[in-house]
Amino acid sequence: MINKIILPCIFILFSYVIFSNTNVKIIVAGIAIFLIGMIFTEDGFKRFSGSVIEQYLENFTSTLFRAITTGFIATTLVQSSSLVSIIMISFLTADLIGLTQAIGVIFGSNIGSTTTAWLVSYFGFKINISVYTLPLLIFGVIFKFSKKDRIKGLGDILIGLGFIFLGILYMKDGFDTLKDSVDLASYSLDGNIGILAYIAIGAFITIIIQSSGATMALVITALASGQILYISALALAIGANIGTTVTAIIGSIASNENGKRLAIAHFIFNFTTAVIAFIFLEQLSHINDIISSFLGIDENNLLIKLALFHTLFNLIGVIIIAPFIQIMVLNLKKIFIPKVKSTSKPIYLDDIVIKVPKSALISIRKEVINLYEKSLKSIIHAMSLHTKEIFSNDSLKEVIYLSNKKIDTNIDIIYKENLKNLYGEIIKYATISQKKMKEEDILAVGYLKTASRDIIQTVKDIKQLQTNMNHFLNSSNVYMKKEYNFLRHEIANTLKGIEYIRQDKQTKEARILQMKVLKTRLKRLDIIKSGRIDKLIRKQKINTNMATSLINDSSFAYHICKNLINIANILWIEDSYSKDLSEEEFQK
Repeated sequence: MINKIILPCIFILFSYVIFSNTNVKIIVAGIAIFLIGMIFTEDGFKRFSGSVIEQYLENFTSTLFRAITTGFIATTLVQSSSLVSIIMISFLTADLIGLTQAIGVIFGSNIGSTTTAWLVSYFGFKINISVYTLPLLIFGVIFKFSKKDRIKGLGDILIGLGFIFLGILYMKDGFDTLKDSVDLASYSLDGNIGILAYIAIGAFITIIIQSSGATMALVITALASGQILYISALALAIGANIGTTVTAIIGSIASNENGKRLAIAHFIFNFTTAVIAFIFLEQLSHINDIISSFLGIDENNLLIKLALFHTLFNLIGVIIIAPFIQIMVLNLKKIFIPKVKSTSKPIYLDDIVIKVPKSALISIRKEVINLYEKSLKSIIHAMSLHTKEIFSNDSLKEVIYLSNKKIDTNIDIIYKENLKNLYGEIIKYATISQKKMKEEDILAVGYLKTASRDIIQTVKDIKQLQTNMNHFLNSSNVYMKKEYNFLRHEIANTLKGIEYIRQDKQTKEARILQMKVLKTRLKRLDIIKSGRIDKLIRKQKINTNMATSLINDSSFAYHICKNLINIANILWIEDSYSKDLSEEEFQK
């Protein structure tokens, strides 16, 4: 109720301020255009680089120093610390990276985000950007018509840069016109109260527009027009650092516990850095002047000095806090303890992961394996066997023929309460994730969807087999009992073979060989082609009703083993040729 009243009132008030003051309208329009440029640039780098950024972030984080360096370089290239944060959270959710490495990347990302201020302060005010704005937009739109994804990405980057320059122009014009009627600098507060006020304003602006880069562009243009004092600009830069953590916190809401811990680590770093910068602002400003003089920056070039300060206090924050990362990780692991999820709920599928194709693909695969493992126990129990019996070192044939005691397993309840919802979530998540993927990844997700379907079909088939199996295992007809033990043996043997394939210590060649052995055994389940059913009928060992049941159940066993083999191919055999098992391959 409160939101329904307050939000519309704020929007109406904001609209009034914009429409009643032309200068404010121009400045806000500049911010909006700048943000559009940042979005286009971010999306463009995603398209242009493909999965290079994700691979780089995954592969070059083995040590803390490399993680920090990687975060700095990645953010400098894509000009979006938010994108890097989202990728890190998704990597954590998919278990692609450790929490220590992810925190290191975020620390480096904070330094990398300061390059936006350098670009705006130099290119926005050192060169006539109006000359480049329209050509960038024109060529960007032309490249957008290309059929190649990378060229389209380059088009997005050019359009993004064009909008960024255009946004800076609008903000400059707005502040230049505003200073003729209002001098905002005259309203500055003195002392620590004034500094704290501007830090709060910087944080608030960044929270609202969700971009520290846009905040810094606004601060730089205001400083260039003389609308704020240099010391106020420094305080606003500190506040922008605090505000940018909100993006990571929002992004972590849908993530797992590690994603939330990363967001807290990001906040701790930025807040601690801000406190250090506030306490030692005078000393840092003096050090900034010394470094500026050493680098040949003019004493009156406040814009470049502001960009340098933004980098300096973030760098100092990393130097001070980085040695305590391990302590931070140990304490963060004590919060956000994983809750025991319902067995029907997915473990690895989070909304945040879907934004990064590689993480989405890995998470879907892990969830399909989770579905397989949840189904495995019910499949084994439906055959009146125990998991430890099948996967032990004992002779499988002895286990099968000695274990005929019925195990009460209600497949319908297991399917409805544990498997159905999980299967639906996998299909839904996989379908949505495919929209942002390349063709080869779309194909891989398609295989995983097939594996999920085969797992569920296997559960349904074992249910059909279960009733007759329980009946004939306790039958006085020894021949029917023998045949149903044979079906149990073949299914159990397939499951044991798949477990062998799953073992990481096995070489690829050994796993492929095991898969071929399992495929070859499939023809043993064709009771008609093998002639077993004919012998039993001719010798009058079984009646016609028994024969019909045996033929149908042999077919169920065949399809169960076939589906299990196909599942194993998709999940644990890396060779692409073995993923698509045609009917002809099974019949060879």
